[in-house]
Amino acid sequence: MESLTPEKLSQDEIERYRRHILLPEIGGTGQQRMKNARVLVIGAGGLGAPILEYLAAAGIGTLGIIDDDLVSLSNLQRQVIHDTGTIGEMKTRSAREAIARLNPHVRVVDFEERFSAEWAARKLALFDLLIDGSDNFDTRYAAADAAELTRIPLVTGAVGRFDGSVTVMKPYEAGPDGVLNPGYRDLFPEKPPAGLIPSCAETGVVGALTGVIGTLMAMEAIKLVTGIGEPLVGRLMLYDSLSARFDTIKYKRRTAKAAAE
Repeated sequence: MESLTPEKLSQDEIERYRRHILLPEIGGTGQQRMKNARVLVIGAGGLGAPILEYLAAAGIGTLGIIDDDLVSLSNLQRQVIHDTGTIGEMKTRSAREAIARLNPHVRVVDFEERFSAEWAARKLALFDLLIDGSDNFDTRYAAADAAELTRIPLVTGAVGRFDGSVTVMKPYEAGPDGVLNPGYRDLFPEKPPAGLIPSCAETGVVGALTGVIGTLMAMEAIKLVTGIGEPLVGRLMLYDSLSARFDTIKYKRRTAKAAAE
């Protein structure tokens, strides 16, 4: 996932990321890949906040943020990239300022608008990886369709009250069996009817839960960028915070298609 014009790590960056570089699985090569990666995060809210903070700290060179919302007081219980002083600001601007304080080596590209298929057709190809931290099904389906069309990986997650989930989509690639990996619509074929599933604003959500799921999403992104480990492709990780339990469900493409097709 290198950019077209790779930049070498500076001495300051080598010291900053030393704990990564010491890991044989990442090393200097993996850290260089992170520096040259271009990652777009949908939403600078409950999930987007920890995603952005950990990816910025990890040294992802270019972070895109798309969000059309303002910081409100009720956000601060979980959206830890914002603070009391940024209430009323655009979330993209507040997040950009926080990232600049955290790591000046990260370039932030912010879009003060809502993610849509039309926007993705114009801009998504500028990025190597898409992370969906949105809170509505319209955006989730649009993100999944756009990532598949653009042929870039998608990390997607969701939370509700005390539980959450994470998975990774690469439906344009085949697995070891020669069958294309599943996509979002293989896991969730249709959007639920409007109003069937209440939002967090209606039912509430534990703030720390968004940190758990957002951090897991950031970890999946780091694995994809550096090429280490086994991403959650074809696996849905579920977390129940009340029982402190993780479960993983495997899922497959509903209509099996050979990679050669």
